[in-house]
Amino acid sequence: MKLMLWNMEWMNDLFDKDGNFHADNHKPQHAQGTTVRTRRSHLGGVIDEISPDIVVVVEGPNRESELNLFFEEDVAGTWEVKLQPTSGSSQCIGCAIRVDRGLFDSRKPVEFFNTEQMPVFQPFEIPNENDGIIEKYRFERSPLYVEIALADGQRFRIMGLHLKSKGIFTAYEWSKWWAMADANRKKLLAQATQIRVNFLDKYLGEEETQRIPIIVCGDINDGPGMDASEKRLLGSAIERLMGNIWRPFLSLGNALFDALPPNDQEKLRFEKIFTTSFSDPIFNNVWQKVWIDHILYSFNRAEWVTNAQVHMEMSDGQKIWAKYPHASDHFPITAEINL
Repeated sequence: MKLMLWNMEWMNDLFDKDGNFHADNHKPQHAQGTTVRTRRSHLGGVIDEISPDIVVVVEGPNRESELNLFFEEDVAGTWEVKLQPTSGSSQCIGCAIRVDRGLFDSRKPVEFFNTEQMPVFQPFEIPNENDGIIEKYRFERSPLYVEIALADGQRFRIMGLHLKSKGIFTAYEWSKWWAMADANRKKLLAQATQIRVNFLDKYLGEEETQRIPIIVCGDINDGPGMDASEKRLLGSAIERLMGNIWRPFLSLGNALFDALPPNDQEKLRFEKIFTTSFSDPIFNNVWQKVWIDHILYSFNRAEWVTNAQVHMEMSDGQKIWAKYPHASDHFPITAEINL
């Protein structure tokens, strides 16, 4: 089956206060150069062409009924939809399971765990590694956590994430800019640490769950290696999530890394992978290409997540940004799941 991860960029803009679609000619708040109808057509068009069996939606709407309406109206097939609400957030994480292909349990294809009620995802405290001062953090968007049941009785779980953004898109005096950059990365690293230490290590180490395969995917807002701020903090969020080399049985693989040519893997050359690009106002509007969306997977099943790719080109050879320019500022990622 095919899993698709996609930051669908401010889906909440498509809906009115009653949870219905805005009028076709309504201009989305965060995309004034287009219309709701065009955005709907482009988002649905991408999903239909890629034809996934599971979609993990980042920056979804804030109501499950809205996400369900989108998949009912704008995407081919029959879908079971779940969305994790987050109090005060308009960018929630959801998933859609295509149930008309016979791949999933016909009675209950997906079980939803409400992370807003799980202690591990509540506001938390972490001591500062430099001075020991206790610092308080929270998740701006509660993670999505579901279990998928297949038609043959097998099951696996998915955690969908949208961690703290580290982007700064306004000019500041340099010392303030660096202070903000460091603060954003501290929050991002704290969130990754909380998930790794207090959820993943336990999930992969405890008898009740350690044999259930899990995918952790989403917009992590971080890529491999450490930038200048992360070097000062001595930590990278994505690598913290992936795990500790001293405890390899608790670590996670990275599906896009697996798809790199062997020589690039050996030399840790990641330049070929990017999942979004943006015009950087701080550095003369140079277009930056970054890898911040990831599909991670547990090693408790052999070679079960494979053939990952970033979709920049559609089936007819057109670039996604040319054919569907108003879909999203992130590229969709897919991987094949074989259990």
